[in-house]
Amino acid sequence: QVQLVESGGGLVQAGGSLRLSCAASGRTFSRYIMGWFRQAPGKAREFVAVITWSGGRTYYTDSVKERFTISTDNAKNTVYLQMNSLKPEDTADYYCGAGSTLEPGPKWLESCDYWGQGTQVTVSS
Repeated sequence: QVQLVESGGGLVQAGGSLRLSCAASGRTFSRYIMGWFRQAPGKAREFVAVITWSGGRTYYTDSVKERFTISTDNAKNTVYLQMNSLKPEDTADYYCGAGSTLEPGPKWLESCDYWGQGTQVTVSS
């Protein structure tokens, strides 16, 4: 069993920044490929980024490249999502997930066995 707890969401103006955190616990969390996905009201889940626990490999969806950075702190068992230059279209609930494939996009989403409760991000124009 893996437990994931997100934090760091909030309300920010367009162009601002937020850093999301995902604290992982459980016996086997280190086996998983960690990442973030988001879901806006009335829309399907959308892959955002994935990372290996070593931090050596990362992948992003095109719409967040050059603006978002995913990272890990192994000592704290925490995954971060630094979000800069935020846009109103980034407004969504953001979830941390634990998947079994590094292949980004729907494949990683479908492989997620665990995810957290989500944290809300609202970007005002």
